[in-house]
Amino acid sequence: MLTLKFIQDNKDLVVERLKIKNFDATEVVNAIIELDNKRKATQVEAESFQQEMNALSKEIGQLFKSGKAEEANKAKARTGELKENIKELNANLDEITAQLNEQLVSLPNIPNEIVPPGKGEEDNVEVTSGGNMPQLEVKEPHWDLIKKYDLIDFELGTKITGAGFPVYKGKGARLQRALINFFLDEAEKAGYSEVIPPLVVNEDSGFGTGQLPDKEGQMYHVTADNLYLIPTAEVPVTNIFRDVILQASEMPVKHCAYSACFRREAGSWGAHVRGLNRLHQFDKVEIVQVAHPDHSYDILDKMVAHVQTLVEKLELPWRMLRLCGGDLSFTSALTYDFEVYSAAQERWLEVSSVSNFESYQANRLKLRYKEEGEKKAQLAHTLNGSALALPRIVAAILENNQTPEGIKVPEVLVPYTGFDIIK
Repeated sequence: MLTLKFIQDNKDLVVERLKIKNFDATEVVNAIIELDNKRKATQVEAESFQQEMNALSKEIGQLFKSGKAEEANKAKARTGELKENIKELNANLDEITAQLNEQLVSLPNIPNEIVPPGKGEEDNVEVTSGGNMPQLEVKEPHWDLIKKYDLIDFELGTKITGAGFPVYKGKGARLQRALINFFLDEAEKAGYSEVIPPLVVNEDSGFGTGQLPDKEGQMYHVTADNLYLIPTAEVPVTNIFRDVILQASEMPVKHCAYSACFRREAGSWGAHVRGLNRLHQFDKVEIVQVAHPDHSYDILDKMVAHVQTLVEKLELPWRMLRLCGGDLSFTSALTYDFEVYSAAQERWLEVSSVSNFESYQANRLKLRYKEEGEKKAQLAHTLNGSALALPRIVAAILENNQTPEGIKVPEVLVPYTGFDIIK
Protein backbone atom coordinates (compact mmCIF):
# COMPACT_ATOMS: atom_id res chain seq x y z
CA MET A 1 0.00 0.00 0.00
CA LEU A 2 1.03 3.64 -0.33
CA THR A 3 2.77 5.03 2.72
CA LEU A 4 0.95 7.54 4.87
CA LYS A 5 3.82 10.01 4.49
CA PHE A 6 3.73 9.76 0.70
CA ILE A 7 -0.01 10.46 0.68
CA GLN A 8 0.40 13.43 3.05
CA ASP A 9 3.27 14.90 1.01
CA ASN A 10 1.71 14.19 -2.40
CA LYS A 11 -2.05 14.47 -1.92
CA ASP A 12 -2.76 16.09 -5.30
CA LEU A 13 -0.35 13.78 -7.15
CA VAL A 14 -2.02 10.65 -5.73
CA VAL A 15 -5.49 11.86 -6.74
CA GLU A 16 -4.31 12.90 -10.21
CA ARG A 17 -2.29 9.75 -10.99
CA LEU A 18 -5.03 7.38 -9.82
CA LYS A 19 -7.36 8.92 -12.39
CA ILE A 20 -5.27 6.92 -14.91
CA LYS A 21 -6.58 3.78 -13.16
CA ASN A 22 -10.09 5.27 -13.39
CA PHE A 23 -10.12 5.54 -9.60
CA ASP A 24 -11.40 8.70 -7.92
CA ALA A 25 -9.21 8.91 -4.81
CA THR A 26 -10.38 12.33 -3.60
CA GLU A 27 -12.71 11.07 -0.88
CA VAL A 28 -10.35 8.35 0.33
CA VAL A 29 -7.30 10.65 0.43
CA ASN A 30 -9.24 13.32 2.34
CA ALA A 31 -10.49 10.67 4.79
CA ILE A 32 -6.93 9.40 5.31
CA ILE A 33 -5.59 12.88 6.09
CA GLU A 34 -8.54 13.68 8.36
CA LEU A 35 -8.22 10.38 10.24
CA ASP A 36 -4.47 10.82 10.62
CA ASN A 37 -4.95 14.31 12.09
CA LYS A 38 -7.58 12.89 14.44
CA ARG A 39 -5.23 10.06 15.40
CA LYS A 40 -2.40 12.50 16.18
CA ALA A 41 -4.67 14.76 18.26
CA THR A 42 -6.04 11.80 20.21
CA GLN A 43 -2.53 10.48 20.81
CA VAL A 44 -1.32 13.89 22.06
CA GLU A 45 -4.28 14.14 24.44
CA ALA A 46 -3.69 10.61 25.77
CA GLU A 47 0.01 11.33 26.28
CA SER A 48 -0.81 14.59 28.08
CA PHE A 49 -3.15 12.78 30.50
CA GLN A 50 -0.50 10.08 31.00
CA GLN A 51 2.12 12.68 31.89
CA GLU A 52 -0.28 14.33 34.35
CA MET A 53 -1.07 10.96 35.92
CA ASN A 54 2.64 10.08 36.24
CA ALA A 55 3.34 13.40 37.95
CA LEU A 56 0.40 13.00 40.36
CA SER A 57 1.44 9.43 41.21
CA LYS A 58 4.81 10.74 42.37
CA GLU A 59 3.18 13.54 44.40
CA ILE A 60 0.67 11.33 46.22
CA GLY A 61 3.31 9.53 48.28
CA GLN A 62 5.00 12.78 49.21
CA LEU A 63 1.68 14.36 50.22
CA PHE A 64 0.84 11.44 52.52
CA LYS A 65 4.32 11.63 54.07
CA SER A 66 3.84 15.36 54.67
CA GLY A 67 0.52 14.72 56.44
CA LYS A 68 -1.50 16.29 53.63
CA ALA A 69 -3.98 13.43 53.41
CA GLU A 70 -6.82 15.51 51.97
CA GLU A 71 -4.68 16.77 49.08
CA ALA A 72 -3.30 13.29 48.58
CA ASN A 73 -6.79 11.79 48.32
CA LYS A 74 -7.84 14.50 45.82
CA ALA A 75 -4.79 13.68 43.72
CA LYS A 76 -5.61 10.00 43.99
CA ALA A 77 -9.17 10.63 42.82
CA ARG A 78 -7.81 12.65 39.89
CA THR A 79 -5.52 9.78 38.85
CA GLY A 80 -8.60 7.54 38.78
CA GLU A 81 -10.32 9.99 36.44
CA LEU A 82 -7.21 10.21 34.28
CA LYS A 83 -6.99 6.41 34.02
CA GLU A 84 -10.54 6.26 32.70
CA ASN A 85 -9.85 9.12 30.28
CA ILE A 86 -6.72 7.42 29.00
CA LYS A 87 -8.53 4.11 28.64
CA GLU A 88 -11.28 5.78 26.61
CA LEU A 89 -8.77 7.68 24.45
CA ASN A 90 -6.77 4.52 23.74
CA ALA A 91 -9.95 2.74 22.68
CA ASN A 92 -10.74 5.68 20.40
CA LEU A 93 -7.18 5.57 19.09
CA ASP A 94 -7.50 1.88 18.22
CA GLU A 95 -10.75 2.55 16.38
CA ILE A 96 -9.31 5.53 14.47
CA THR A 97 -6.19 3.53 13.54
CA ALA A 98 -8.33 0.67 12.26
CA GLN A 99 -10.39 3.10 10.15
CA LEU A 100 -7.20 4.70 8.86
CA ASN A 101 -5.72 1.35 7.85
CA GLU A 102 -8.98 0.39 6.15
CA GLN A 103 -8.79 3.53 4.04
CA LEU A 104 -5.07 3.04 3.27
CA VAL A 105 -5.55 -0.49 1.93
CA SER A 106 -8.42 0.68 -0.28
CA LEU A 107 -6.09 2.89 -2.34
CA PRO A 108 -4.54 1.20 -5.40
CA ASN A 109 -0.92 1.68 -6.29
CA ILE A 110 -0.29 4.77 -8.38
CA PRO A 111 0.66 4.00 -11.99
CA ASN A 112 4.00 4.86 -13.53
CA GLU A 113 4.07 7.99 -15.70
CA ILE A 114 4.30 5.96 -18.92
CA VAL A 115 1.09 4.00 -18.23
CA PRO A 116 -1.39 5.03 -20.95
CA PRO A 117 -4.96 6.04 -20.07
CA GLY A 118 -7.75 3.66 -21.00
CA LYS A 119 -10.77 1.74 -19.78
CA GLY A 120 -9.78 -1.86 -20.52
CA GLU A 121 -7.74 -4.31 -22.59
CA GLU A 122 -8.84 -2.70 -25.85
CA ASP A 123 -6.81 0.39 -24.84
CA ASN A 124 -3.54 -1.46 -24.13
CA VAL A 125 -0.63 -0.31 -26.29
CA GLU A 126 1.44 -2.72 -28.39
CA VAL A 127 5.12 -2.07 -27.74
CA THR A 128 6.77 -4.69 -29.94
CA SER A 129 6.13 -8.06 -31.56
CA GLY A 130 7.94 -10.93 -33.25
CA GLY A 131 7.75 -14.41 -34.72
CA ASN A 132 6.15 -15.66 -37.91
CA MET A 133 2.46 -16.32 -38.37
CA PRO A 134 1.92 -20.01 -39.18
CA GLN A 135 0.59 -21.03 -42.59
CA LEU A 136 -1.57 -24.06 -41.86
CA GLU A 137 -2.82 -26.73 -44.21
CA VAL A 138 -5.30 -27.79 -41.55
CA LYS A 139 -6.71 -25.53 -38.86
CA GLU A 140 -8.33 -27.32 -35.92
CA PRO A 141 -8.74 -25.62 -32.50
CA HIS A 142 -6.75 -27.10 -29.66
CA TRP A 143 -9.85 -28.55 -27.95
CA ASP A 144 -10.39 -30.75 -31.00
CA LEU A 145 -6.68 -31.61 -31.29
CA ILE A 146 -6.63 -32.62 -27.62
CA LYS A 147 -9.36 -35.19 -28.25
CA LYS A 148 -7.88 -36.32 -31.56
CA TYR A 149 -4.49 -37.12 -30.01
CA ASP A 150 -5.81 -38.08 -26.53
CA LEU A 151 -3.68 -35.48 -24.71
CA ILE A 152 -6.00 -33.97 -22.09
CA ASP A 153 -9.31 -35.20 -20.68
CA PHE A 154 -11.66 -32.44 -19.56
CA GLU A 155 -14.58 -34.78 -18.91
CA LEU A 156 -12.50 -36.93 -16.58
CA GLY A 157 -11.37 -33.82 -14.71
CA THR A 158 -15.00 -32.75 -14.36
CA LYS A 159 -15.86 -36.19 -12.98
CA ILE A 160 -13.02 -36.11 -10.44
CA THR A 161 -13.28 -32.46 -9.39
CA GLY A 162 -15.34 -30.18 -11.60
CA ALA A 163 -15.12 -28.03 -14.73
CA GLY A 164 -11.78 -26.31 -15.25
CA PHE A 165 -9.67 -29.07 -13.67
CA PRO A 166 -8.27 -31.08 -16.62
CA VAL A 167 -6.41 -34.40 -16.53
CA TYR A 168 -3.24 -34.44 -18.67
CA LYS A 169 -2.50 -37.80 -20.29
CA GLY A 170 0.32 -39.52 -22.16
CA LYS A 171 2.16 -37.15 -24.47
CA GLY A 172 0.00 -34.30 -23.18
CA ALA A 173 1.37 -34.87 -19.68
CA ARG A 174 4.90 -35.24 -21.09
CA LEU A 175 4.57 -31.95 -23.01
CA GLN A 176 3.35 -30.22 -19.85
CA ARG A 177 6.31 -31.50 -17.82
CA ALA A 178 8.70 -30.59 -20.65
CA LEU A 179 7.53 -26.99 -20.63
CA ILE A 180 7.83 -26.72 -16.85
CA ASN A 181 11.39 -28.07 -16.89
CA PHE A 182 12.34 -25.88 -19.86
CA PHE A 183 11.05 -22.73 -18.16
CA LEU A 184 12.81 -23.58 -14.88
CA ASP A 185 16.09 -24.34 -16.65
CA GLU A 186 15.92 -21.06 -18.56
CA ALA A 187 15.22 -19.18 -15.32
CA GLU A 188 18.21 -20.84 -13.66
CA LYS A 189 20.42 -19.79 -16.60
CA ALA A 190 19.18 -16.23 -16.06
CA GLY A 191 20.34 -16.31 -12.44
CA TYR A 192 17.13 -17.18 -10.62
CA SER A 193 17.27 -19.47 -7.60
CA GLU A 194 14.53 -22.10 -7.60
CA VAL A 195 12.18 -22.59 -4.66
CA ILE A 196 9.20 -24.91 -4.21
CA PRO A 197 6.65 -22.99 -2.14
CA PRO A 198 3.49 -24.14 -0.34
CA LEU A 199 0.33 -24.16 -2.45
CA VAL A 200 -1.76 -22.67 0.37
CA VAL A 201 -1.14 -19.42 2.23
CA ASN A 202 -2.49 -17.65 5.28
CA GLU A 203 -4.27 -14.29 5.42
CA ASP A 204 -1.08 -12.37 6.20
CA SER A 205 0.53 -13.68 3.01
CA GLY A 206 -2.54 -12.83 0.94
CA PHE A 207 -2.55 -9.33 2.39
CA GLY A 208 1.19 -8.89 1.89
CA THR A 209 1.06 -9.20 -1.89
CA GLY A 210 -2.31 -7.49 -2.28
CA GLN A 211 -4.58 -10.45 -3.07
CA LEU A 212 -6.48 -9.72 0.14
CA PRO A 213 -8.76 -7.92 0.59
CA ASP A 214 -8.92 -7.11 -3.16
CA LYS A 215 -9.28 -10.55 -4.78
CA GLU A 216 -10.78 -12.84 -2.16
CA GLY A 217 -13.68 -13.62 -4.52
CA GLN A 218 -11.24 -15.12 -7.02
CA MET A 219 -9.41 -17.30 -4.49
CA TYR A 220 -10.31 -20.74 -3.16
CA HIS A 221 -10.73 -20.44 0.60
CA VAL A 222 -10.08 -23.41 2.91
CA THR A 223 -12.52 -22.18 5.50
CA ALA A 224 -11.84 -24.72 8.26
CA ASP A 225 -8.21 -23.57 8.48
CA ASN A 226 -8.65 -20.04 7.08
CA LEU A 227 -6.08 -20.72 4.37
CA TYR A 228 -6.17 -19.81 0.67
CA LEU A 229 -5.07 -21.82 -2.37
CA ILE A 230 -2.52 -19.73 -4.22
CA PRO A 231 -3.59 -17.97 -7.45
CA THR A 232 0.09 -17.67 -8.40
CA ALA A 233 3.48 -18.55 -6.90
CA GLU A 234 4.06 -14.80 -6.61
CA VAL A 235 2.18 -14.91 -3.30
CA PRO A 236 4.25 -17.45 -1.30
CA VAL A 237 7.57 -16.57 -2.99
CA THR A 238 7.28 -12.82 -2.33
CA ASN A 239 6.15 -13.55 1.24
CA ILE A 240 9.48 -15.26 1.88
CA PHE A 241 10.62 -11.68 2.47
CA ARG A 242 7.80 -10.54 4.74
CA ASP A 243 9.22 -8.74 7.82
CA VAL A 244 12.74 -9.04 6.40
CA ILE A 245 15.46 -6.38 6.26
CA LEU A 246 17.99 -6.98 3.48
CA GLN A 247 21.34 -5.35 2.93
CA ALA A 248 21.49 -3.28 -0.24
CA SER A 249 24.44 -5.41 -1.35
CA GLU A 250 22.19 -8.51 -1.32
CA MET A 251 19.86 -7.10 -3.97
CA PRO A 252 18.50 -7.96 -6.38
CA VAL A 253 17.23 -11.22 -4.94
CA LYS A 254 16.00 -13.49 -7.76
CA HIS A 255 13.70 -16.47 -7.21
CA CYS A 256 11.77 -18.70 -9.57
CA ALA A 257 9.15 -21.29 -8.72
CA TYR A 258 6.92 -23.78 -10.45
CA SER A 259 3.50 -24.25 -8.91
CA ALA A 260 -0.04 -25.21 -9.64
CA CYS A 261 -2.27 -22.13 -9.51
CA PHE A 262 -5.91 -21.99 -8.46
CA ARG A 263 -8.43 -19.36 -9.54
CA ARG A 264 -12.19 -19.45 -9.22
CA GLU A 265 -12.62 -17.28 -12.34
CA ALA A 266 -16.14 -16.38 -11.26
CA GLY A 267 -18.36 -15.22 -14.10
CA SER A 268 -16.15 -16.64 -16.87
CA TRP A 269 -18.09 -18.02 -19.81
CA GLY A 270 -18.24 -18.12 -23.61
CA ALA A 271 -16.02 -19.26 -26.46
CA HIS A 272 -12.97 -17.40 -25.16
CA VAL A 273 -12.80 -19.62 -22.09
CA ARG A 274 -13.15 -22.88 -24.00
CA GLY A 275 -10.56 -25.64 -23.70
CA LEU A 276 -7.29 -24.44 -22.18
CA ASN A 277 -8.12 -20.76 -22.55
CA ARG A 278 -9.23 -20.43 -18.92
CA LEU A 279 -8.91 -23.00 -16.15
CA HIS A 280 -9.51 -23.16 -12.42
CA GLN A 281 -6.22 -25.05 -11.95
CA PHE A 282 -3.20 -24.52 -14.16
CA ASP A 283 0.60 -24.72 -14.04
CA LYS A 284 2.95 -21.77 -14.15
CA VAL A 285 6.59 -20.89 -13.61
CA GLU A 286 6.94 -17.55 -11.84
CA ILE A 287 9.95 -15.25 -11.57
CA VAL A 288 10.19 -12.85 -8.60
CA GLN A 289 12.75 -10.19 -7.78
CA VAL A 290 13.33 -7.96 -4.77
CA ALA A 291 15.19 -4.90 -6.01
CA HIS A 292 16.76 -1.63 -4.96
CA PRO A 293 14.39 1.23 -5.89
CA ASP A 294 17.12 2.85 -8.01
CA HIS A 295 17.33 -0.20 -10.25
CA SER A 296 13.85 -1.72 -10.33
CA TYR A 297 12.88 -0.40 -13.78
CA ASP A 298 16.13 -1.63 -15.33
CA ILE A 299 15.33 -5.00 -13.74
CA LEU A 300 11.78 -4.87 -15.15
CA ASP A 301 13.29 -4.47 -18.63
CA LYS A 302 15.51 -7.50 -18.05
CA MET A 303 12.56 -9.59 -16.86
CA VAL A 304 10.60 -8.59 -19.96
CA ALA A 305 13.56 -9.56 -22.13
CA HIS A 306 13.70 -12.96 -20.40
CA VAL A 307 10.05 -13.68 -21.19
CA GLN A 308 10.63 -12.58 -24.78
CA THR A 309 13.42 -15.13 -25.19
CA LEU A 310 11.07 -17.89 -24.00
CA VAL A 311 8.35 -17.23 -26.57
CA GLU A 312 11.00 -16.80 -29.27
CA LYS A 313 12.64 -20.13 -28.43
CA LEU A 314 9.21 -21.78 -28.61
CA GLU A 315 8.88 -20.29 -32.12
CA LEU A 316 5.54 -18.69 -31.34
CA PRO A 317 4.24 -15.44 -32.85
CA TRP A 318 4.12 -12.96 -30.00
CA ARG A 319 3.44 -9.38 -29.09
CA MET A 320 4.12 -7.31 -25.98
CA LEU A 321 1.60 -4.82 -24.62
CA ARG A 322 1.91 -2.01 -22.11
CA LEU A 323 -1.24 -2.17 -20.01
CA CYS A 324 -3.41 0.93 -19.82
CA GLY A 325 -4.63 2.30 -16.50
CA GLY A 326 -7.99 0.55 -16.73
CA ASP A 327 -6.39 -2.88 -17.24
CA LEU A 328 -3.61 -2.42 -14.69
CA SER A 329 -3.93 -4.46 -11.50
CA PHE A 330 -4.71 -2.92 -8.11
CA THR A 331 -1.12 -3.38 -6.92
CA SER A 332 0.93 -2.74 -10.07
CA ALA A 333 2.71 0.46 -11.07
CA LEU A 334 3.59 -0.81 -14.55
CA THR A 335 2.78 -4.08 -16.33
CA TYR A 336 3.74 -5.58 -19.67
CA ASP A 337 1.66 -8.45 -21.02
CA PHE A 338 2.91 -11.02 -23.51
CA GLU A 339 0.46 -12.63 -25.88
CA VAL A 340 0.97 -15.45 -28.39
CA TYR A 341 -1.09 -15.93 -31.50
CA SER A 342 -3.51 -18.85 -31.66
CA ALA A 343 -3.71 -19.82 -35.34
CA ALA A 344 -6.89 -21.89 -35.22
CA GLN A 345 -8.77 -19.52 -32.93
CA GLU A 346 -7.31 -16.57 -34.87
CA ARG A 347 -6.78 -14.46 -31.77
CA TRP A 348 -4.13 -13.45 -29.29
CA LEU A 349 -3.79 -15.30 -25.97
CA GLU A 350 -2.21 -13.75 -22.89
CA VAL A 351 0.58 -15.96 -21.50
CA SER A 352 2.54 -13.62 -19.22
CA SER A 353 2.29 -10.46 -17.14
CA VAL A 354 5.51 -8.82 -15.94
CA SER A 355 5.02 -6.12 -13.32
CA ASN A 356 6.84 -3.65 -11.11
CA PHE A 357 4.98 -2.98 -7.86
CA GLU A 358 7.57 -0.47 -6.66
CA SER A 359 7.23 -0.24 -2.84
CA TYR A 360 3.48 -1.00 -2.72
CA GLN A 361 3.80 -4.68 -1.76
CA ALA A 362 6.94 -4.02 0.29
CA ASN A 363 5.04 -1.59 2.53
CA ARG A 364 2.43 -4.27 3.26
CA LEU A 365 5.13 -6.90 3.72
CA LYS A 366 7.39 -4.63 5.81
CA LEU A 367 10.13 -5.65 3.38
CA ARG A 368 13.04 -3.26 3.75
CA TYR A 369 16.73 -2.85 3.04
CA LYS A 370 19.65 -0.92 4.52
CA GLU A 371 22.44 0.84 2.71
CA GLU A 372 25.91 0.06 4.00
CA GLY A 373 26.66 2.19 7.05
CA GLU A 374 23.08 3.44 7.34
CA LYS A 375 20.88 2.72 10.36
CA LYS A 376 17.52 3.60 8.80
CA ALA A 377 15.83 0.93 6.69
CA GLN A 378 14.05 1.83 3.43
CA LEU A 379 11.27 0.05 1.55
CA ALA A 380 12.47 -2.26 -1.23
CA HIS A 381 10.79 -2.74 -4.62
CA THR A 382 9.18 -6.02 -5.70
CA LEU A 383 8.65 -7.36 -9.23
CA ASN A 384 7.29 -10.56 -10.71
CA GLY A 385 6.38 -12.17 -13.98
CA SER A 386 4.91 -15.31 -15.51
CA ALA A 387 7.71 -17.18 -17.25
CA LEU A 388 5.46 -18.74 -18.36
CA ALA A 389 1.84 -19.76 -17.72
CA LEU A 390 1.31 -23.08 -19.47
CA PRO A 391 -2.30 -23.58 -20.64
CA ARG A 392 -2.38 -21.03 -23.46
CA ILE A 393 1.20 -21.82 -24.42
CA VAL A 394 0.12 -25.44 -24.90
CA ALA A 395 -2.95 -24.29 -26.86
CA ALA A 396 -0.79 -22.18 -29.19
CA ILE A 397 1.83 -24.93 -29.65
CA LEU A 398 -0.84 -27.48 -30.58
CA GLU A 399 -2.68 -25.18 -32.97
CA ASN A 400 0.28 -23.49 -34.62
CA ASN A 401 2.28 -26.68 -35.19
CA GLN A 402 -0.46 -28.97 -36.52
CA THR A 403 0.25 -30.76 -39.79
CA PRO A 404 -1.49 -33.59 -41.66
CA GLU A 405 1.14 -35.95 -40.15
CA GLY A 406 0.71 -34.76 -36.56
CA ILE A 407 1.71 -31.94 -34.22
CA LYS A 408 5.34 -30.90 -34.40
CA VAL A 409 7.07 -30.26 -31.08
CA PRO A 410 9.17 -27.05 -30.90
CA GLU A 411 12.81 -28.00 -31.35
CA VAL A 412 13.85 -26.54 -28.00
CA LEU A 413 11.44 -28.94 -26.21
CA VAL A 414 12.49 -32.17 -27.94
CA PRO A 415 15.28 -32.95 -25.41
CA TYR A 416 12.64 -32.66 -22.69
CA THR A 417 9.80 -34.57 -24.38
CA GLY A 418 11.86 -37.32 -26.02
CA PHE A 419 9.72 -37.04 -29.19
CA ASP A 420 9.52 -34.47 -31.97
CA ILE A 421 6.00 -35.08 -33.18
CA ILE A 422 2.66 -36.01 -31.62
CA LYS A 423 0.89 -38.54 -33.85
